[in-house]
Amino acid sequence: MTAGACVHLIGAGPGDPALITLRGRQRLAAADVVVFGGRRIPDRLLCWARADAERIDVDAGAPGPLDADAVHHLLADRAGRGMAVAHLTPGDPLASGTAAETARYLHDRGVRVEVVPGLPPHVAAPGLAGVAIAGAGGAEAVVYLRCGPAGMNDAPPVDWSRAAPPPVTLVSEGHGAQVAGIGEELLRHGWPPDEPATLVLHGTLPAQRTMEGSLREVQAAARRVADTANAVLVVGRNSRRRPPLRWFDERPLFGRRILVTRPRAQAAALVDRLADLGADPIEAPMIRILPPADEAPLEAACAAASTFDWIVFTSANGVEAFMERLLAGPRDVRTLGPTRLCAVGPATEACLRRYGLAVDLLPEEHRAEAVSAALLRDHDVSGARILLPRADIARATLPDELRRAGAEVVDVAAYRTVPVRDADGIDVSRMLRERRIDVVTFTSASTVRSFVARVGAESLADRLENVAVASIGPVTAGAARRLGIDTAIMPSTYTVPALAEAIAAHFDSRRP
Repeated sequence: MTAGACVHLIGAGPGDPALITLRGRQRLAAADVVVFGGRRIPDRLLCWARADAERIDVDAGAPGPLDADAVHHLLADRAGRGMAVAHLTPGDPLASGTAAETARYLHDRGVRVEVVPGLPPHVAAPGLAGVAIAGAGGAEAVVYLRCGPAGMNDAPPVDWSRAAPPPVTLVSEGHGAQVAGIGEELLRHGWPPDEPATLVLHGTLPAQRTMEGSLREVQAAARRVADTANAVLVVGRNSRRRPPLRWFDERPLFGRRILVTRPRAQAAALVDRLADLGADPIEAPMIRILPPADEAPLEAACAAASTFDWIVFTSANGVEAFMERLLAGPRDVRTLGPTRLCAVGPATEACLRRYGLAVDLLPEEHRAEAVSAALLRDHDVSGARILLPRADIARATLPDELRRAGAEVVDVAAYRTVPVRDADGIDVSRMLRERRIDVVTFTSASTVRSFVARVGAESLADRLENVAVASIGPVTAGAARRLGIDTAIMPSTYTVPALAEAIAAHFDSRRP
């Protein structure tokens, strides 16, 4: 077995992918193989795995999910091939006891094991609900009572006399019927029915809900909750929420379900910011970015890069495609020579800076029309050679205006946008029909067109009823309007961060 072969038993945390530990994220990013249960591990967490890593969903096997023995064999097999394996488990890997069995199995077969602890839900969920389970003036002790395995509704066989009534604070986690069973046993063994209690459902997620009341009321509420809901029960003096600690469910986009339609490789910044603002981002990419059908014109433009007076980049995609081709052979950035660079906006400028390149022109308004206006206002482009590495379906407005001013414009397809037909298995039409989306975001005209093709033009009015449409700028909003979609939200600065803030401001302004 090679030195790198190891099974890392990683606690994925309480639900929110941002709450995985730094070490867990590092081990996940370095793994050759990622083993996980798809029903319990958020998709966004897997974005930190390497693109070339093998991904094995043990819940998606045929004819059904793999049992523990099969998972153990799978882990040992991959490690035996010299691979670094990340096994993601919800919460903390040792809290349920299953990771201890896995580690013993692997140890007996000579497989190196590393345990990466995770933040357990019974700590994180109350914390994000504003419940301090311990602290000054609170209970003398905190007792954690573990429920049985998933699917078991009976209360665990414990000495209930040890789960003494106040001043103990008791914390337990499980699904609805499990924590309801815990509540019943507490009532039977001396806890007062009017003892303060709090139930946190779907803790740390945008769907989080918190119920407060007496032990009897909360126990009855837990009984009514679907068994698919992860629940944390807190009973005792420290079970009440404290206003200074409440922030999680008071964020401007808390619980809002927002459809992100841009390509997955470019969606991270928008998804992360929306999540920070409390939203539940639903990634359904409508397009993907591919090389041009004919790469010869782009290659010729790169080879002659230093002969251009200006290279105008109208998107970060154009920068990435051009620079990837420019640097593909023996060339380096010195190939650009004295050529000046123009970027349509700050995101495009930031992409150029990552290659060590500074822009010579950045228009105040971040759209193609402003690019031509800035060039014509501040520079004499008559006779100038200008290169436009853009999308294959880019509008003709910019090159036409520059040519009318006397410039020699070379407009090359640096990349092409292709509609995505399945949106990674997400049924967007059904989610809209069931009113499970609050906002649809568009960051380009091509995402709008692909969305309409997916949903169907004849269904737009019905599907988008009571749904706010957010467009990144006037060009995208115009494309939406021509297809029968009205934009309700548009930032004054046409960037992804500004789009997220505009969505937050839209809903914040509607609060009573």
